[in-house]
Amino acid sequence: MTDIVDELKWRGLIALSTDEDALRKAFADGPVTFYCGFDPTAPSLHLGNLVQILTMRRIQQAGHRPLGLVGGATGLIGDPKPNSERTLNSPETVAGWVERLRGQIAPLLDFEGPNAAVMVNNLDWTSGMSAIEFLRDVGKYFRVNKMIAKEAVSRRLNSDAGISYTEFSYQILQGMDFLKLYEQYGCVLQTGGTDQWGNLTSGTDLIHRVHPEAVVHALGIPLLTKADGTKFGKTESGTIWLDPEMFSPYAFYQFWLNTDDRDIANYLRVFSFASREEIEELERLTAERPQARAAQRALAEELTTLVHGADQTAAVVSASKALFGQGDGNLADLDEATLAAALSELPKIQVAELGPVVDLFAEVGLVASRSAARRTVKEGGAYVNNVKVAAEDAVPGADELLHGRWLVLRRGKKSLAAVEVTAV
Repeated sequence: MTDIVDELKWRGLIALSTDEDALRKAFADGPVTFYCGFDPTAPSLHLGNLVQILTMRRIQQAGHRPLGLVGGATGLIGDPKPNSERTLNSPETVAGWVERLRGQIAPLLDFEGPNAAVMVNNLDWTSGMSAIEFLRDVGKYFRVNKMIAKEAVSRRLNSDAGISYTEFSYQILQGMDFLKLYEQYGCVLQTGGTDQWGNLTSGTDLIHRVHPEAVVHALGIPLLTKADGTKFGKTESGTIWLDPEMFSPYAFYQFWLNTDDRDIANYLRVFSFASREEIEELERLTAERPQARAAQRALAEELTTLVHGADQTAAVVSASKALFGQGDGNLADLDEATLAAALSELPKIQVAELGPVVDLFAEVGLVASRSAARRTVKEGGAYVNNVKVAAEDAVPGADELLHGRWLVLRRGKKSLAAVEVTAV
């Protein structure tokens, strides 16, 4: 076992703790059984959830036992949003999402050995409980004055939307989760984002009321932000999901590759499983040669492999090189799905038939006009599928279409765009 508290602090993963010294002792005396919960309010987890899962993975690697909870019950209710009520999803939808989320969490934890992970579902201990049992056996331990003081609740009470009794009850359900896991598995620690702190402490308070002798802990992990002030885990196209159908492995790789130099040191510590020495070396390289993007490349490859697998990572790295005509990457060798994902990130036009290259360059916006496109060709800076365009009047042929659909246009070394032909 390692001193996991020191490791988490070095990585910036501890923002709040019910008692850090007591938690450090618990880890030292371990192994500690701990849990983190994930609600199926969407068909996929996202990058914010990944912070929590990888923190679980670190604690497990330090010799402790994780319980991965996917909330089949709490997902039917929904944690209070800051400004409005959640839309309730059907039990069938939530049940399907539970299985999808379990499938995303499971590969990132170890389910073998003395501290093997266990997946749990809070629907197992709530579905058979009557309303009377819930109120008598659990609700009686909660004090309304403390419940309304929780940040998530107080924000809503002071908003125009107010809060329903349904969402007001969420903290009771999450508190009951910790109690049940304490009683059934000896779980003594819950981890979660700092925005969940009120719900986390609902669990510790409930356990102390039911079992006064219990020593349990809550650990709040900071929410990541970007140096430019925008929300972490968001792009122009929306949330970065872990599901490859909702956010392609290529786009996932590119997100990390394009990380701002001001953010990369923080992201390396939070997400990478490289050693301190390796991370500090990547930080040094970023400071000395930022244009090489060594840290971004290392993190992109590590996380894409972790989330999507080595084969997908190899495919997206090949695609990234092929787009820019680098190394051994060949556009014609890319499978259709990977190429489509790569081109979805580029400026793109659709045409019914192929026209002159200069028209395509101007229409897609790689140059300002047809005359500018002709100059680009004349100067040797125009490429179609990484082949230099030799003539100003060149017209691509149907045989040049990748997978019978696409052309990749490039101006110079870095300016890319795509043309999709809808009929030839």
